[in-house]
Amino acid sequence: MFEKPILALGMPGLPEMLLIALVILLLFGAKRLPELARGLGKGIREFRGAVSETSDQLKQAMDEPAKPESPKTDDSTKSDNSKPTDT
Repeated sequence: MFEKPILALGMPGLPEMLLIALVILLLFGAKRLPELARGLGKGIREFRGAVSETSDQLKQAMDEPAKPESPKTDDSTKSDNSKPTDT
C-alpha cells in the first residue's frame, strides 16, 4: 500500500559525513585543509557582515519618515532671463 520513496533526500548521517570528510582529505591533502578552512571561514564572515549591513540599511530606511515631495514647477511658466536683450 505505502511505497518507500526511491530517493529520499534529507540530512546526511554520520556515515555520509565521514565519507565526505575522507574524500575531501584525499582530494586536498592534510596540509591544505587548514588553508581551505581559513578561506571558508573568512568568506562566511564577509557574507554575514554584508547581510547584517544590508539589514541595518533596510531598518534605517524603514525608520526614516517619508519626505514630502516638492511641488513640481512647469518650465513654460519660468521666464528666461539668461538671453541678452538688444537695446
